[in-house]
Amino acid sequence: MIDVPMPQMGESIVEGTLTKWLKKPGERVERDEPLFEISTDKVDTEIPAPASGVLQEILVEEGKTVGINTIVGRIAEEGGAGAAAAPAAQPAETSSAPADNVPPPAEAPAPGSPAPEPAGAGGYPVEPGPQAAPSAAPTEDQQAGPLSPIVRKMAREHNIDLAQVRGTGAGGRITKNDVDAYIQNSGQRQQAAAPVPAPAPPPQQQQQPRPAAAAPAQSAPPPMPRGEQAKTRIEPMGNMRQKIAEHMIFSQKTSAHVTTVHKVDMTNVARLRGKQKEQFQAQYGFGLTFLPFVARAASEALRAFPIVNASIEGANIVYHNEINLGIAVALDGGSGLIVPVIRNADEKNVVGLQRSIVDLAARARSRQLKPDEVAGGTFSITNFGTFGSVFATPVINQPQVAILGVGTIEKVPVVIDDAIAIRSVAYLSLSFDHRLIDGALADQFMQKVKQVLENWTDSIL
Repeated sequence: MIDVPMPQMGESIVEGTLTKWLKKPGERVERDEPLFEISTDKVDTEIPAPASGVLQEILVEEGKTVGINTIVGRIAEEGGAGAAAAPAAQPAETSSAPADNVPPPAEAPAPGSPAPEPAGAGGYPVEPGPQAAPSAAPTEDQQAGPLSPIVRKMAREHNIDLAQVRGTGAGGRITKNDVDAYIQNSGQRQQAAAPVPAPAPPPQQQQQPRPAAAAPAQSAPPPMPRGEQAKTRIEPMGNMRQKIAEHMIFSQKTSAHVTTVHKVDMTNVARLRGKQKEQFQAQYGFGLTFLPFVARAASEALRAFPIVNASIEGANIVYHNEINLGIAVALDGGSGLIVPVIRNADEKNVVGLQRSIVDLAARARSRQLKPDEVAGGTFSITNFGTFGSVFATPVINQPQVAILGVGTIEKVPVVIDDAIAIRSVAYLSLSFDHRLIDGALADQFMQKVKQVLENWTDSIL
């Protein structure tokens, strides 16, 4: 039997959501054939089978979020003893699965038996709430999926029984929006309920009762005006969007964000690109953009200032010998953002960098990235100029200490030697972690990037 684990999709990823099984128990699977799909804040991708054989067991259901290295299924290798029993794997699924991954039978536990403590998101134990019946804790997690820390915190603060909350996340998982909606609806029901009777007024005041319309107004909520519901639409966040939100908040809380912006004359690069882009397309089969030039300049600057390529572990600085550039890729429809990694980027020329960018971006959007292609980044670049943005202040991709933002490149009038000239100009912004990088060093790094780009010659490609 071959165990199929939940893979780690990045250094900072501790869990993933299994969104879809592509095979059923008893079906044959070939090695490296897509077996299931997972979703994290870094990537939505298909995970290949580690071996050929028959899918014997599914231990984690679709929509469940589990920690990395959790066994989600098992494959019986060809010729193995388990292959013959494959068709019967589905009924035995519940009894052979670990209690943390697959719901136990529906019947209630024996009276007086302690309920198992379920695991929350990221492997954190679910904190004990108010005293409840023995079956309450397992039922809550089995029906709603693993609960995130913020959901449990909201439940404690508002004294909410999560068994009464309908989950709209993947696999019925309860999200923060579900709890917010429940709290709002509960408030409306409380307003609609009849008030507690007040003590009878003195006899002299009984001749002047309160207006009769007051009580009926509180006995039922006012009717919703026609078309009122059309003003808003509520949709649950996708798993990737939820993970991105958590990752961004974590980064803001972890790093002391500071951003410096530098104006760069891209005229030499623009001329070279304009001169060679048609020949480049014909020779290599893909277009030539400005991004590989920026990636090349950033690689040279990272060699000159290795602390920008480092990371922080506790009170230690970790210097990385490899320069692995993460390139932010926006998915279609605003569904999320993926940062695949170009390894040893300083060893590639412009052609090699452009080839890697095109390949990784295409496979990121088609969910064909491999786990190691979104892990191990030491520095990131985001090209928001593609959408016309002049400059922005990007959030650092943990555990890195800096990220370079590339603004749109446009022709503007500039003063050169007391004369006005038309130049191709871009604003590059560097968000850096002030815990490790001081402003002077960050500006020196950016001056190196600026120098490489502004002095680019036609002979260097």
